[in-house]
Amino acid sequence: MATATNSAAPTLIGSVQRALRLLEAVGSHADGAPAKQLARETGLPLPTAYHLLRTLTYEGYLHRVDGLFVIGDAARRLVAGEALQNRRGKIENVLAQVRDRIGVPLYFAVYRDGEIELLAVADAPAAPAVEECADFRETGHAHAIGQCLLGQLDEEARLDHLDRHPVQPVTPYTVRDRKSLLDRLARTDRIQPSVERQEYALGTVCAAIPVPAGSVAASMAISVPLHQEERLWPAVDRLRGEVGWLLRSLGVSISI
Repeated sequence: MATATNSAAPTLIGSVQRALRLLEAVGSHADGAPAKQLARETGLPLPTAYHLLRTLTYEGYLHRVDGLFVIGDAARRLVAGEALQNRRGKIENVLAQVRDRIGVPLYFAVYRDGEIELLAVADAPAAPAVEECADFRETGHAHAIGQCLLGQLDEEARLDHLDRHPVQPVTPYTVRDRKSLLDRLARTDRIQPSVERQEYALGTVCAAIPVPAGSVAASMAISVPLHQEERLWPAVDRLRGEVGWLLRSLGVSISI
């Protein structure tokens, strides 16, 4: 049994390697290429190339048009996912630098496609982030970063969000109802920080500021333990002072 397993492993790995070589070859031709040309470029026997190309097409990694093989949707999703991860990694690295200067955990989120999306968190053992005690997307009314994002929306988008994610208690301190939340948002200037005390997580105070990110509503937030609340506003002021550097450092990544 061991001998069979050992002899099968190189065959499986070789198949993957040959399929990847074919994908790379197809990707080098913007208008696609026929199987014979791809077999020649990859050094594969034509029957092997045909078999792998059919498999890759069936799985959606390639698409055949008029006898030419082109990159398919599944492969494009892989590339897009890698690019997204790279951009998010860049955001996390930049936030980490600001976290070290300010000494508090940082959060970055955007409002996209009708949902709150937390893109990056930068914390450290000495400055731990707030644990997700309730679904972040569904509790935007309770946390500062959600309130900040909702405050940047127009009335129609805001009401639509609350229709889909109704105001409900997360802690005893959460805003009581929809009207109370809307009144609070109406009273808060869009350029002012949104602050919540223990509304999302007991023992925590959070503040969020809007961040210019083109047509996307975006926000950065900080949190401190309740017993260190006196650190909140100095940290907010320092974060505001870092926004210009953050935007320059992130460049196009801020728009994801």
